[in-house]
Amino acid sequence: MELSSIDLFAGGGGLSEGMKQAGFNIVSAVENNHYAAQTFKANHENAVIFENDIRFVSGKEILKRAGIKKGELDLLAGCPPCQGFSSLTRKYKRDDSRNSLIGEVARLVEETMPKAIMIENVSGLMKRGAPFLKSFLSNIEKLGYKANFDVLQVADYGVPQDRKRFVLLAGLGFEIKIPKPTHSRDGRDGTLSWVTVRAAFENLEPPVLLSEANSNGGGRNFNWNVIRNLAPINIERLKHLRPGAPRFDIPEHLRPDCHKGNNKGFSNVYGRMSYESVSPTITGGCTVLSKGRFGHPSELRTISVREAARLQTFPDSFKFESDSVDHVCQIIGNALPCKFAKVMSEACREAIIKHSF
Repeated sequence: MELSSIDLFAGGGGLSEGMKQAGFNIVSAVENNHYAAQTFKANHENAVIFENDIRFVSGKEILKRAGIKKGELDLLAGCPPCQGFSSLTRKYKRDDSRNSLIGEVARLVEETMPKAIMIENVSGLMKRGAPFLKSFLSNIEKLGYKANFDVLQVADYGVPQDRKRFVLLAGLGFEIKIPKPTHSRDGRDGTLSWVTVRAAFENLEPPVLLSEANSNGGGRNFNWNVIRNLAPINIERLKHLRPGAPRFDIPEHLRPDCHKGNNKGFSNVYGRMSYESVSPTITGGCTVLSKGRFGHPSELRTISVREAARLQTFPDSFKFESDSVDHVCQIIGNALPCKFAKVMSEACREAIIKHSF
């Protein structure tokens, strides 16, 4: 039984990939970034995509173009940008206009009245974003939705990555239980052990340098299994770094000026991943050594773009429709891991079917 879904703030389509794998038909999506929208189109050809600011898109218009009446949509899903609530931005200005975008989701819920809602966000939504969350819950509860929410570790659901995300699942007149973890760090209580970086990289061909890719038609011609050309000093830094260890092993004379003289500040940059553990959180800087622990576990390079995509559990068949490594990495880093999205979508699917008869 195929159910319908709409993806708000769709990005390149990671959430939609998970919904598709769970048996949903993605009928429509909203995404205002051109490069992300092009990637979404390439992977979800049958969906109607609104390349527009969500504040100027109505639920009536979305439903009309998708050929669905109000109340017929099975699942409305989305990952509204709330960077002001992220732990990575907490020391900066918190008055971020994107923080209020969850209110647009509440508006579209009222205008479409789906059978179920799935929201993903940064874990800070429950703390710094609590007023926005409270308002959202109040709005959907008045419409008859029953919500469950929690902060989950995506590694506990088979994703080879340390990434905590807020998830809210709500049904119109019924509950959708948050799925129980299938994995754990050490495989206790009958769960599987976390999926490792080694397993994620298995059977992937050696990557090509970005300069070589650009001389031969671009990264897309190599399925984006591409690595950046590193400066000689970064190669020297990598020689001193142990897998999974912080940057403190880099000798003083090789450290960037901002890290000389002490071991203070961010420790999770200029580091290597470990084959035997999950990766750190994948971000838009996932192929830049200075942006995180994105050094390859054993080779003198950073991870490739495709390796980053694998850590986000994108299938190798997933197309990234841009010739810019920066745009593609941003799409990958901003995505909800596909496998995690699949697990949450399956919970929604089961609850919708159960309460439809």
